[in-house]
Amino acid sequence: MQIRLLAIGKTDHPAIQRLQEEYSARLGHYLRFEMEVIPDLKNTKSLTEATQKEKEGEQILKKIQNSDELILLDERGKTFSSIEFSDFLQKKMNSGLRQLIFVIGGPYGFSEAVYARSNGKISLSKMTFSHQMIRPFFVEQLYRAMTILRNEPYHHE
Repeated sequence: MQIRLLAIGKTDHPAIQRLQEEYSARLGHYLRFEMEVIPDLKNTKSLTEATQKEKEGEQILKKIQNSDELILLDERGKTFSSIEFSDFLQKKMNSGLRQLIFVIGGPYGFSEAVYARSNGKISLSKMTFSHQMIRPFFVEQLYRAMTILRNEPYHHE
């Protein structure tokens, strides 16, 4: 199974970028992982919140195939412990799914079209984080899940 992470907008903090790249590289030992950044929209000051979500949603949906499973990283999603998340991923891998896509939306969240297409929502916390900070947090959790599944000494109970 391949896991892809789609994110709206680039990271402009080098430290965040380095951390994300470090865990992405570590993930390569366990599975095929790819992160793709969807460029920020231009002239967003002239767009309403709803229009911005709709335009970002169109860009997200262009990246999704019918056979892909789409999970949104959303504050109203299901929360998991690290072990529960590793179990979730194991079930997806066992199902024969070819590609699992996680998406970090823009500053206002997702359009109704993206919610309609999604197969589920996951929340990393009840707290709100910047869209840039979510990237290394999520990639680290993917890495942690893989080490849990392999019984490697990264995660401690």
